[in-house]
Formats: sequence, structure tokens, C-alpha cells
Amino acid sequence: MNSATPNSAMRGSNHVGMRQFNERIVLQAIRHHGAIPKADLARLTQLSTQTVAIIVGRLLDDGLLVKQDRVRGKIGQPSVPLSLNPQGAFSVGIQVGRRNLELLVADFTGQPVERVEVVYDYPDPDVLLESMAQGLHTLKERMGDLWPRTVGVGLTAPLSLHKWADLMGGPAAQALARWEHIDLPAQVQRLTDLPVVFAKDTTAACVAELLKGHGRSVRSFLYVFVGTFIGGGLVLSGHIMNGERGNAGAIGSLPVGLASTCSGMPPQLLQKASGWQLEQAFLAAGHNPLLIHQSAIMDAAYAEFTEPWIAQASQALAMTVASAAALLDLDAVVMDGSLGAPLMSALMAATQEALGQYRFDGMHQPPLLAGQVGAHARALGGALLPLHSQFFPDKDIFLKQDAA
Repeated sequence: MNSATPNSAMRGSNHVGMRQFNERIVLQAIRHHGAIPKADLARLTQLSTQTVAIIVGRLLDDGLLVKQDRVRGKIGQPSVPLSLNPQGAFSVGIQVGRRNLELLVADFTGQPVERVEVVYDYPDPDVLLESMAQGLHTLKERMGDLWPRTVGVGLTAPLSLHKWADLMGGPAAQALARWEHIDLPAQVQRLTDLPVVFAKDTTAACVAELLKGHGRSVRSFLYVFVGTFIGGGLVLSGHIMNGERGNAGAIGSLPVGLASTCSGMPPQLLQKASGWQLEQAFLAAGHNPLLIHQSAIMDAAYAEFTEPWIAQASQALAMTVASAAALLDLDAVVMDGSLGAPLMSALMAATQEALGQYRFDGMHQPPLLAGQVGAHARALGGALLPLHSQFFPDKDIFLKQDAA
């Protein structure tokens, strides 16, 4: 996934046979710059005025663009700004979590318009697939006459659900182990006529931050998502980095200790900074573990649980940030999650304080930024995938960017 930044000039092509790409260039320019007249579109994309006029006419006919009110200037004819039509196209994001299933419909501007959520103790395959089928039916009913404008489904899930069986234990272990032999994208494709694309859940959340959050102005960042288990994504020079096996930015597996100072193997970040540890502490005390996703989590009555977890998690996160900064030369580290907003704020503040214990000699210390998308980033990122694949230009192949 790629996204041009606001200070980039986007160039199209006037060559024959480039219709689809040039349409995407025009849509991308409007997506980044907002409502804009045809003359300004031609200058911005470096397409001819005639080419832009033809493309705009076609996009208006397809319902992907709408005309805004005329803007009268001091000189010349009044201009008619063009903007994306929110109802021009829709897509569905399906996020499979370890505690919840979320289905979300996003409009053509990337804004959520409908949402269905199912909460569970663990993702049993049979129950989850049935819940997906019901959720898709519910969304189709809610969308009514607009549903035919839905272009695809973006499915997001952890890469290896079955590998968490031992960690979650109990009745969850057997159900999670069954995921090893289930082709989830194929199963979801059987539930819908829409094309299904798949991405790792934290990569999808990173896509949402790239396209709808800090990624519009920050070129290179490590993305951290704190949920039941912590995970991440990586953006370098405006590009999502997936890696050969899809594990780029998989910070949950990062060691946060030295083997020589640990009894046994050093712990990984997911064992120190996941919501799972806090959930288990609440369960052991007879409290609702889902409190970690609610604002009430920071009530003084729960301080005996939250404070030790924040101290432990922030130290592990600070070590992760320092290590990543040395390796990747980042512009920023973006932290988001599905935890309650007050808990996320407290975790970020403690992590910032813990970073003061690390030396950044010879490297840039990236600022720590709060994510702009929030708890629904994984589902929204999933919904953005079909929109991106069908309507965004692929700059790796065609698009040249020049500093303005």
C-alpha cells in the first residue's frame, strides 16, 4: 500500500491506453487536495485540459465525483470544484480479533458508515464464520439500495491464530488449534460474491493510519497497536513494508531482555505489553476483563492492576522504540490500540518518560505520536484495501513524485 503526501506533485500520462491509471491519478489528486476545479486538476496532474475534461465527465457519469457550488473569483468565469462522492463506492472491512469480530462499511472517502461487532471469549471457527455470514447479511440490509456499489471485502486477522493456543490456554486452546487447518480467506470468499482480499490485522491498522491518519504528513514511522496482543506495522518513505513473509514490523516478537540476564529465554514484547496480561489480572480478581477497553479502566479502584501493567509495558515499549530508531531511522513512532482511551494515554505518557532512560547518541529520537484512527483501525484498514486496489494509482509502477 502506498500513499502520496500532500507536498507531492502527482503526474499522469497522456499516452493512449492509460485511461484507468489516469482516472486513478485524478481521483487521488482530489482525495489528497479536496474539492478542486478541472483547471487546477490539469495543472496538478500535468494531464492535458482535454484529458482531464474527458476523465471528469466519465467519473461524474459513474457517480464517483460530484460537483460543488460554483466559486466566483475576481477574474474570469466562476469555477466548479469537484469532490469525491461519498456514495460513489463502498467496501467492507472484516476484522477477526482474539476477543471480537468487527464488520465495517466504509464509503468512498474512507469514512465508516455502518458497523457490526460480535464479542467472544475466543474465536471458535464455526461460531465466527456463522457470525460473519450474519454480519454481512445485516450490513447488506442496512445499506439497502446502496449495497450494489460495494466493491469488495478486506479481511484482516492475525497471521497464525493457532499459535496463540498455548498462551490463551483453557477452552480456547482447542478451538484456536483448529485454525491451523482452516483457509480463512477461502472460507470468507464462500460467504460473499464480492472479491475478498486479505492482510495481517496490524498491517491493516497501519494502512488506516497511513491513509487516514499521520501517514498523510509523516513519511516513515513504526506503527504500534496495543490490543489483546500487541503488534505493529512499518511505513518507510510512504510505503507499507510487508517483508517476504509478511512479518515486517512484527514487534510483538521482539525480545525485550538479554538472554544472559534471564532465567530461560528472554521475554518478547507481547508478553510484557499486551492487554492480555492485564485481562488475566482482572479475571483472577473476579473483574470483567473487557474493562481494559473501557474508560472506567483508569478508576482508582483498579490502580492496583493498571499501574504495575503500565510500568511493565512502558519499559518494554521504550526499549522497542529505541531499538527500532537505531535500525530504521524513523520520523516517528505512532501508538494506537483498542484499549480504553485513558489507559492508552497513560501508557503513552509512561513510555515517553521511560524513553528518557535511553541514549540516542548518533541517531534521531523519533517523537511518540498518538494514532489518529483509534480502536477500529484494523477493520477500517481492511475496508480501505479494496478501495485502494481499485481506485488508487500504483505509484511503484507509474507515479512519479517531485517535491513541490
